[in-house]
Amino acid sequence: MCRVVDLRQAVLAKNDASAHDLRAHLAGRGTAVVNLLSSPGSGKTALLERELLRARERSVPVAALSADLATENDAVRLARSGVPVKQVLTDGLCHLEAGMLAGHLDGWLPDGTRLLFVENVGNLVCPASYDLGETLRVALASVTEGEDKPLKYPTAFGLAHLVVVTKTDIAEAVEFDEDAFRANVEQVNPGVEVILTSARRGRGVGALLDRALAAADGAPVHAPVMARAHAHPGHTHAHPGHTHTHPAAAATPAHTHP
Repeated sequence: MCRVVDLRQAVLAKNDASAHDLRAHLAGRGTAVVNLLSSPGSGKTALLERELLRARERSVPVAALSADLATENDAVRLARSGVPVKQVLTDGLCHLEAGMLAGHLDGWLPDGTRLLFVENVGNLVCPASYDLGETLRVALASVTEGEDKPLKYPTAFGLAHLVVVTKTDIAEAVEFDEDAFRANVEQVNPGVEVILTSARRGRGVGALLDRALAAADGAPVHAPVMARAHAHPGHTHAHPGHTHTHPAAAATPAHTHP
């Protein structure tokens, strides 16, 4: 048992060091990373596409990297926004890691990029334990997933700097209880902001971009209690249990647009 714990801590400590280096490197380039975490089918890609379009309309230089176990579907969708997009196929790995992200950005990320949106693998367990050198970590949940998701996945929601609810245009149809969801978020992450969105109707579109730009410009981000209570030395994220080893992720050709 001790060896398993030690291995886990060693893996996460290595990731923390890589995340620290990547954060410093990107800060030197003037780039902030927005790490988006959600379960599959949350509407994350649809909302991100709208945010990228809004950024382009406002002449904000942004890029997006999408990670999936297979297919380039999300990158193809995001590329319709006209911003630089890259797909990473993880070949079975259930999350991105900081060193992996750094490798895929090397030689690809355009100079002058203000924000890099990282669409993490659709999974609320593994990705929650890995810092990617982000400036802003966002947990998303759709109204179709139920109000209890923050309680079922406390690390994902408890370490978020921002929580986004998607697909609110069908909230009434699925009997989504907004008050219960907010109460559950507050239980695991007191004080975190919750934004309601609908990519289809345009509700809340642009709010994620605004929060990301503010964070990139140095505005204080929410400080989760969980991060303070369970931080590793020199790092602000908690890392409860994932110890599997996986093959390195492979990048597919970038979808890049002027």
